[in-house]
Amino acid sequence: MKALDTRKARVLVVGDVMLDRYWFGDVTRVSPEAPVPVVRFRNQEERLGGAANVANNCAALGARTRLLSVTGADEAGDRLEMMVKEAGIQANLLRDPKTPTTVKLRVLSKQQLLRIDFETAPSGEALASKLADFKAALPSCDVVILSDYGKGGLAHIAKMIGLARAAGKSVLVDPKGDDWSRYKGAQVITPNRKELADVVGSWKSESDLERRVSRLRTQLGLDALLLTRGDEGMSLYSAKRPVHVKAEAREVFDVSGAGDTVIATLATMLASGVRLEQAMRIANRAGGIKVAKLGTAVVTRKELFTT
Repeated sequence: MKALDTRKARVLVVGDVMLDRYWFGDVTRVSPEAPVPVVRFRNQEERLGGAANVANNCAALGARTRLLSVTGADEAGDRLEMMVKEAGIQANLLRDPKTPTTVKLRVLSKQQLLRIDFETAPSGEALASKLADFKAALPSCDVVILSDYGKGGLAHIAKMIGLARAAGKSVLVDPKGDDWSRYKGAQVITPNRKELADVVGSWKSESDLERRVSRLRTQLGLDALLLTRGDEGMSLYSAKRPVHVKAEAREVFDVSGAGDTVIATLATMLASGVRLEQAMRIANRAGGIKVAKLGTAVVTRKELFTT
């Protein structure tokens, strides 16, 4: 695939950030206290998660990336802020003393044994204060990504979409939950199969799916809907005929964070002047590269255009 110059792409990412922690260890016995494995801790890794992972993927692809979000005034927030800076992301992270930073802790020994989530929705005052920052950031971006992980960080998403579209910016949304009315006016949303089925119901055929998506696009005023279909690839639904692309043949190791990589790639390509259909094909390739990696991870520009 011919390499594209993404250095002039400007992407603004807003949403729920989190710190992903991985504890690796060895299991050689079962606990005498309960029928559970005993993990002997070996080492730890930390990675950017949620909207921070989306921003990290944009930056890895060469885009000038800005991140707006809320974290806690705690150790995890300190670590997340440092990692964002190290990734070359321009961040505006409001440190809310009332809300601990969201952390996902995974315990692994050859495979994932346990995940523990530490999360609390940010306070209303913190969220309201981000609207001014969002409005101020719009002139310096081409594309806006609203990364909704359902953690409460996008309580004002309808206002954000309105502000962004009024400023002439493309808005991409990674949706969550079964009420998508708050995404009305976005340009593109990028659900997976389960997320879409939770909203439009189960479909019996491709033609049935097309009708359901068409109704949804009309209701929400969307330009397009990009459906990620796992090992079946992706489908792009717009005013034109649907476009389907097959998944690239790779060994699937871990699908977590693949949606972040897809929407980050799509946004970066659009901000680089690529048409939507071609941007979708490139995002499909990026998703295929990501699932061969463990956990939340980035796909670099070099990997995307040379592997």
